[in-house]
Amino acid sequence: MFKESEINYYSDELNLRTIINSVDLRDIDEALNICDISKIEQKLQTWQKYMPRVKPFYALKCNEDPLIVKTLADLGTGFDCASKSEIKQILNSGVQPERIIFANPCKLASHIEYAKANQVRNSTVDSEFEIYKLHKHYPESHLVIRFRYDAKDAQIAFGDKFGCDPEHEAPALMLLAQSLQLNVIGISFHVGTGCNDLPAYERAIRIAKKLFNFGSLIGFNMHLLDIGGGFPGDDDEKFKNIADIVNSSLKLHFPDNDVNVIAEPGRFFVAAAYTLICRIYAKREIRSPLNNKLLTKMYYLNDGMYGSFNGIFYEHQQISVQHFLEENEENKLPRFKTILWGPTCDSLDKVLKIIEDLELPDLQCDDVLAFPNMGAYSVTLARPFNGFLSPRILYFRKIHSSS
Repeated sequence: MFKESEINYYSDELNLRTIINSVDLRDIDEALNICDISKIEQKLQTWQKYMPRVKPFYALKCNEDPLIVKTLADLGTGFDCASKSEIKQILNSGVQPERIIFANPCKLASHIEYAKANQVRNSTVDSEFEIYKLHKHYPESHLVIRFRYDAKDAQIAFGDKFGCDPEHEAPALMLLAQSLQLNVIGISFHVGTGCNDLPAYERAIRIAKKLFNFGSLIGFNMHLLDIGGGFPGDDDEKFKNIADIVNSSLKLHFPDNDVNVIAEPGRFFVAAAYTLICRIYAKREIRSPLNNKLLTKMYYLNDGMYGSFNGIFYEHQQISVQHFLEENEENKLPRFKTILWGPTCDSLDKVLKIIEDLELPDLQCDDVLAFPNMGAYSVTLARPFNGFLSPRILYFRKIHSSS
């Protein structure tokens, strides 16, 4: 029997069917998350292989699970924190304050004071009001000016909320900081999550270089470049393409290694580490009132849009599904138009509503479905709405042979 809250070890491949057969899901009301810690370790290896100059500062908001944090802390990553609570969690994990960037451009004064008390100096800003606030509460801060640069094609853009105009406002903010005797150390940007306009990274890095030159001109020691987050967690080929552009841009615009380059990946590390296992607990069939022809099979799952599938609402997440019925290429089971519902009484609790042509074999109550790539934001944002509890978690890690 696998243990919760502890890491279970495996030697070859993590077999979902074996886990499902070992855990009697009929006796568990909640869905089950299977977290493979080894995939997080593999992701860091991928990052270091394809973008070695850029140090990742994990965006804690993406998944704050203590075992995830400990894994990344032990591997030496930095951390992107947005609040007092997040800073506290990272410090309590034994991470030194210099491995933290307080990357929320708009901070509560009490959170700034907590950062000061714990010597978390690196702090992102994008307005004169925030600079005055830091001058009042933490003048020893190391300021990182965030400018706005939205990719032409991204799932989620941040420019409406964060980032100053790079041409006029960013230089003015540096001049203001200088007049207040504050220390500006670098520049940051975020092109958007799910960016499909990959050359946006080059354009943003080019702008950052101009701002570096301006900061150096007025006397600041500019030595930190933050290229933001939003890197894909389930598409390594796309990540490699992004890395190629970032690497060539850094070589062109920031050839000297005296500039430290960081990024704020979240989903990149954790999305693929989680697979969600849901149990079907109810079923309906919709038939034509004219000829009784079967139109749709509807299955009700023990997790839904208010739980692990919230990313469809908040992140425009693309979901895929896997069943565990026995079939092969010679013996394909017939498919039927399918709707998956979450467990709550809300009619909006419709899983995979963005896939109108979903087809699955004929399933029964107590059959299970697996949903891969569920580690980003789903755990953090899930809530027990209507009294339905969040999924349990089983943790696994591959044993590496010593040979």
